[in-house]
Amino acid sequence: MADSAAPAEPSDEHAPASPPTPAPEQAATRHSGRPSTQQPHAHNRRLWVVSIAALGVVLGDIGTSPIYALKECFDPAGAHALPATAPNVLGVLSLVFWALIVTISVKYVCFIMRADNRGEGGIFALLGKVAGLNMRRWVRGSLVLLAIGGAALLYGDGVITPSISVLSAIEGLELVDSSLKPFVLPLTLIVLFALFAVQRGGTGKMGRVFGPVMLVWFAALATFGLTAVLRSPEVLAAINPLYAFEFFYSNGFHAFVALGAVVLCITGGEALYADMGHFGLPPIRRAWFVIALPALLMNYFGQGALILSDPTAVAHPFYRLVPDLLVLPMTVLATMATIIASQALISGAFSLTNQAMQLGFMPRMRVVHTDSATEGQIYIPAINWALMLMCIAVVMTFKTSSSMAGAYGLAVTGGMAISSILFGIMAVLLWRWNAVLVSMLVGVFLIFDLGFCAASALKFMEGGWFPVALAMVLVVVMTTWKHGRRMLVENMGQSRMPSMDDFVADTARVKPHRVRGTAVFMCSAKTGVPVSLLHHFKHNQVLHQQVVVLSVDFVEVPYVTESERCVVKSYGNGFWRVVAQSGFMEMPRVPQLVAGLAQAGLVTEPATTSYYLGRETVIIGRKGGMASWRKRLFFFLTRNALNATSFFGIPPGRVVEMGLQVEL
Repeated sequence: MADSAAPAEPSDEHAPASPPTPAPEQAATRHSGRPSTQQPHAHNRRLWVVSIAALGVVLGDIGTSPIYALKECFDPAGAHALPATAPNVLGVLSLVFWALIVTISVKYVCFIMRADNRGEGGIFALLGKVAGLNMRRWVRGSLVLLAIGGAALLYGDGVITPSISVLSAIEGLELVDSSLKPFVLPLTLIVLFALFAVQRGGTGKMGRVFGPVMLVWFAALATFGLTAVLRSPEVLAAINPLYAFEFFYSNGFHAFVALGAVVLCITGGEALYADMGHFGLPPIRRAWFVIALPALLMNYFGQGALILSDPTAVAHPFYRLVPDLLVLPMTVLATMATIIASQALISGAFSLTNQAMQLGFMPRMRVVHTDSATEGQIYIPAINWALMLMCIAVVMTFKTSSSMAGAYGLAVTGGMAISSILFGIMAVLLWRWNAVLVSMLVGVFLIFDLGFCAASALKFMEGGWFPVALAMVLVVVMTTWKHGRRMLVENMGQSRMPSMDDFVADTARVKPHRVRGTAVFMCSAKTGVPVSLLHHFKHNQVLHQQVVVLSVDFVEVPYVTESERCVVKSYGNGFWRVVAQSGFMEMPRVPQLVAGLAQAGLVTEPATTSYYLGRETVIIGRKGGMASWRKRLFFFLTRNALNATSFFGIPPGRVVEMGLQVEL
């Protein structure tokens, strides 16, 4: 058997094998709102319970936008500073109304959320639907890059949202007593630190109070807004879209600039889609149309009515709606609501990172499951503390929610536009919808998305550069890691024998000594013999009674059913090849996966099973295929990636690691 010049198999290419897919009843719990055996009344009660829970996790971000959205449109201290005249107020309210209807209600809730990937939503779930279509390689590559860009922008949203939400809520203290203004910034930093510090405990216990708190929040929005609307019902005329057109006709370019503030009313739209896997579509739809949308519209119209009757309220229209005696309690409630909204974005960042790791776009990181009964509740320490440091840096840099608003729009609207494009492609190529009608529908969506995006781009120098810069860094990191891993596998693939059949036949002639137990050799490729097995046989001259070559293939679906989990092939004489599939939402453990192979005839004993993993050392060479600076970045990422033993969930005492060198 010829010696191999290349190192052993890289372990990170096969992200960890998944734990068993939840049983049907568990799946029904995860994607609630669709159990089939309940009585109608019990089912309806359950749907309402889950809908209220969705208020906290899914609708928290968009539900806290009234604190600062209209304020940014009319506040003289802000960047937009529209005169608080009746035509302007009605025009802005009309834009807010139709943005919520078209972008959130129609685009996301009615259309895009139908594009789930086995119950899961989000930019990577949508990518999984599109990338599986039959298309040219360069087209698929362009769509993958587009989706990566959209995912990277969501990280920017995950930094800006906690910062601006918590800061704008605590700024309400200034209305209670102006002498409290110096304490706003320190209190914001304390709340942010506490928010990230409790993430390690998971959201399970906190989640039970999220929904009821947000229900109280939306009730308060509707109550205070309705009180003002009843005093000035003429404000409801803004439902007529003509007021929006007249607003643009009268204000020209200034009206276009004001879109950069109006966009704040739809922040959180992507969260509706990204978090749908936690609750399912029916509860989110009910929570949005029955509770959140009416309350938001009532509060926005109430703020507009207040500004019409008292133009001096433009500095803090949200808090000026509240009676003086209730400003302090409302500030406390607003702070709680913004913490909940921030929690949803932070949890979304954890989920997004987990998906990116499983799809091979990010290096391995430590993932902690905070709830043994719920797959989606995870905690990633590296991401948590990185987000906290960036949030603190943003607050310290911008200092007020008004100056921070300039950094907000680009991250949100860029991701929305990308979702619209991917949805249109999927609707035509996968669902076979009429291409003309889809083009018209997506065209309407893009008018809003790109209009808001262009207006937000005008604030680039005011802070919009931050999410763009962060997204660019993340795109470089993700593409470098993906390309570097591909090069590593290709280099190591040159050292594999042509097939397992040749290896089995060779060992049958040599008749090596067979020792008790099972040896599992992790292999990134689904064919051929891993280099780690070749090196083990060459140097030790023995083989185990059972030799298993295990490859884990990550597929672009969130969960894999047990019937699709593994393909097992026996070569006789104790040799096996196992190809396991894992979804991008699953966090498998290889020992459990191996134990589950007994039903296929591969019986193992945990106490006598050893796992062979490759620990490769990357050497930066002069080979082509990647710029030298990207090779150095890949080297840095490789050195800091979580070791394969922890990532695969293998007991350290059962692992044999083979150190190898690979030149790029």
